[in-house]
Amino acid sequence: MYCKILKRFFDLLAALVLFIALSPIILLLSIVLFVDFKGNPFFVQRRPGLNNRIFRLIKFKTMNNNRDENGNLLPDKARITALGRFVRSSSMDELPQLINVIKGDMSLVGPRPLLEKYIPLYNEEQIRRHEVRPGITGWSQINGRNTITWEEKFKMDVWYVDNCSLKLDVRILLLTIKKVILREGINLGNEITMEVFKGKDSNSSTKDNKQ
Repeated sequence: MYCKILKRFFDLLAALVLFIALSPIILLLSIVLFVDFKGNPFFVQRRPGLNNRIFRLIKFKTMNNNRDENGNLLPDKARITALGRFVRSSSMDELPQLINVIKGDMSLVGPRPLLEKYIPLYNEEQIRRHEVRPGITGWSQINGRNTITWEEKFKMDVWYVDNCSLKLDVRILLLTIKKVILREGINLGNEITMEVFKGKDSNSSTKDNKQ
């Protein structure tokens, strides 16, 4: 009952309150990042949500679009700016997703929305992560985030789908605040993004190169 009806009410109310309370920070960051990137401070990308429905995810931009002589994007570490690194490490790059929550694209808590190209690569169990709205934070985010494997992450996502409750959401939100303050589990070692998912048995060392 909670995840089908009450969760949306909780999300909408909490996201509105948070957006209003944090609006000075969001506005200030928008201006500072506009100057830093000499243009649009937002990163917008198509992501699959509830029942694989595609929506446009909004984040603060943390990396520039600098390319090599062949027109390929430079590695993430070469593209992230000093300000972008701070915004990412403090998780403030996620703040614009409150708009996604208000619109109904996302939830405060749920499996993270991943890339659209991953949809055909999931097995029957992994695709169940899309039975709920994706979240700004989630069970796998407080249990390793980018420091765990794809299989571990997906198992946690499906576990959340099967155990969704208000009590669990509140617990995840409180632990998320703690981890943001302590800056735990921000990325995988010295990498900016996690490895690309290429299927259940993927051992790829290629990186996402995404915000």
